[in-house]
Amino acid sequence: MLKDYSTSNKELVAGCDEAGRGCLAGPVFAASVILPPGFHHPLLNDSKKMKESHRLLLRDIIMKEAISYAIGICDHEEIDKINILNASFLAMHKAIRKLKTKPGMLLIDGNRFNVYKGVPHQCVIGGDAIYTCIAAASVLAKTGRDDYMINLHQQFPHYGWDSNKAYATASHRNALIEHGQSPFHRKSFRLDYQTSLDF
Repeated sequence: MLKDYSTSNKELVAGCDEAGRGCLAGPVFAASVILPPGFHHPLLNDSKKMKESHRLLLRDIIMKEAISYAIGICDHEEIDKINILNASFLAMHKAIRKLKTKPGMLLIDGNRFNVYKGVPHQCVIGGDAIYTCIAAASVLAKTGRDDYMINLHQQFPHYGWDSNKAYATASHRNALIEHGQSPFHRKSFRLDYQTSLDF
């Protein structure tokens, strides 16, 4: 069961997570979520471990029940300019900045983060499977980015983004060999398509 995270002085805690770091195309999405104390739902988990239908159900519940939530996005051009790690941090900063309620503490999924305007933070490896607020952020980031890639698939159907969401699947790599890169592919990402394919 996921845990609440509470500070000694009962400050509001915002969980932060991203989706799309390892993709070959499209933006990286990040979410920041402040949940009410004691929030619990039996289906809430690391979004990667959840069924799509459960993620969509939890998205609606989180957006309804959260004290505050926000999404931040860095597109493929920003990723190419500042690299994917910094773009992930920047997307989180954008999400935190958009929160209507200011948190007193940030809980970050992962092992690194760039300080945000003096707000203390703690990095937690695998935090989206440990703390409710990070898991909630992972759900919003994942479902937001999935929706974006499904919509983009309508313009570039041969890459299969409606199913692979631009991750480096065999079908996506095959499509890159056949069609080349789209305008939304990350030019800074290098992948030896020929040696990594299963023919």
